[in-house]
Order: sequence, then structure tokens, then C-alpha cells
Amino acid sequence: MALQPFPLTATGYNLNYLPEYIALRHGFFRELGLGVTVTIPTPWDGVLDALANGSATMCLGGIWVPSMYRNRVQNYTVFAQIANRSPLALLRRTSDKTDFSLSAVAGRTVLMKSGGGASVGLFFKMLLREHGVDPRGVDYIQDLDGVMLGDLFQGGMGDYFVTDNLSAQAMVARNTEVAIAMQMVTQGDVPWSVYYRETETITPEVLDAQRRFCIGLQRGIEWVLEHDAGEDAFRAELAELFPNVPIDVVVAVTNDFRRNGMWTTTSIPRGGYERWQLGLRDARLIEEPIAYEGLVDDAPSAAAQGCKCRG
Repeated sequence: MALQPFPLTATGYNLNYLPEYIALRHGFFRELGLGVTVTIPTPWDGVLDALANGSATMCLGGIWVPSMYRNRVQNYTVFAQIANRSPLALLRRTSDKTDFSLSAVAGRTVLMKSGGGASVGLFFKMLLREHGVDPRGVDYIQDLDGVMLGDLFQGGMGDYFVTDNLSAQAMVARNTEVAIAMQMVTQGDVPWSVYYRETETITPEVLDAQRRFCIGLQRGIEWVLEHDAGEDAFRAELAELFPNVPIDVVVAVTNDFRRNGMWTTTSIPRGGYERWQLGLRDARLIEEPIAYEGLVDDAPSAAAQGCKCRG
């Protein structure tokens, strides 16, 4: 049977996308008749060009993009999520022996990577507001490459560094002068990484393909949740997927994500969605929170839940 082409464009290559990589490697999409392929443009906002010119069927990235574009530039419809929590970590220096709380960030300098979009700053500043800290009382250095900022932080710049958890843990593993102050996967639900496409291009045939994609992705999520990352076969896959990070670090972060709700289902929970909308409003990306049904069509994901369908 010929596979239906299902090209995906993504804003990056990240550990929080792991269930999709597993679904691809294990043939879960192929068994459902979908030929899923992935491209990652540089710069990342080329994903919108790929949707516009038809070279991609869907985009994987932050929900803040379709939120801020809605009724301004282009309307997009979100149909699934892969990451249910923020994959970030906050680093500080080991010379700081105080018990950490977010209130300690007030009046300090925070380095934040921003190469993959605005999510890092958006989430961290929302988290500060939720904990009663005015983000305007913090100094930020965030318009530089993440590797450059990491080197500068280790060299003495700033007080804290926000980056992805995998990079943070790899840094801690090789540098005893820095430590994890907070893993943000523990800080509640948000639809961190979602799939979407232009609203006007959605047809019954598209919805059917999205449904089958969600079935395959759900199988990938379930596989990850059912297997400890330290198992030999899983560990070997992680080593192939992330060859530039020490495998013990990848295994540890994967298991932290498994335990702390990074991956749940392909459906976007309303509570996390509404929380993130408030964060986007307070960051002035949107004027008011967008109603769930105004941005999300949960039908493909809902149809996939509990479905054990194969090709």
C-alpha cells in the first residue's frame, strides 16, 4: 500500500519531541498509511513559509505563534500536542548555598537562550509573575545564541541561566561550578509543543490524516511512558537520537520527563491551555486569552484516544 505523504516542518530537534521520533523509528505512522517526513528550517520561522507554500502538511512548534498570528496575519488551527510541560531548567552557581526560590531572582541578571523563538522568555517571565515576582525587576540577556550564552554564563556572566533541561544537565555533568536550581518540567501543565496548520486548508481528508497521525503519536507517547529509559534497547535508541550528549544525561532527563508529565496524551488539556493564554496576554502577544475552541480542534486527538488501530 502506498503511503500518504505527510511532511512535517518543525522549529527544532528536541528531547521533548521524543515520542514522535519513537513513532517514526518504530513504524507507528507507517502502519497507519502515513509517510511522515520531517524538515527543520533555518531560521526556525521558515516553518510558516513551508505551510504557506504547501511543502509541509503541518508544523510542530510553540502555540504562542498561532495565538499571536490569529486575526492579525493568518489563522492556524492546532490539532494536537506532544509536550505537555516546559522542558527548561534554571541554572545557578554552586557558590550560592542559599535555599533556592524564585524570589531570589529579583534584582539579578538572567541569561536566556532565544534561538528557537520566544518560548523561553515567555514561560520564565510568566513563572515569575505566578510567584509574585515582577519580571520588570530582573535584568535579561537573551538575544544571543544558546551555546554562546552557556559559555558566557560558565565564564562568569550573569547570575542565572535558563536553557533546555538536556543542555543544562550536560553542563552540570562537566562543570562542578554550576547546578540546577529548578527543573521547569515540575512547574505545571502548558501545551509547550503543538501541531498546527492553516485553518482555511483543513478538509475532511486532512482531518482523517490528522486523526491517523494522532493515533501513531499516541502510540509513541505510550511506548515512552511504558519503558524506562535505562533499558538497553531504549538507551541504545537515545544514544542514536542524541549522540552529542552523554548517554547517562539523556537517560536521566528522559526519565525525569516521564515521571513529571512531559508526555501525557495528544489532546491539549484546557487548564494548561488557559494558563498559557494568560501568560501570552500578560506578555502582550495577544490582547485577551483566546477561547479553547477558537484555536484548538481536538477532534483528531479525541478520536485517537484509546484507539489501537493499525494500518
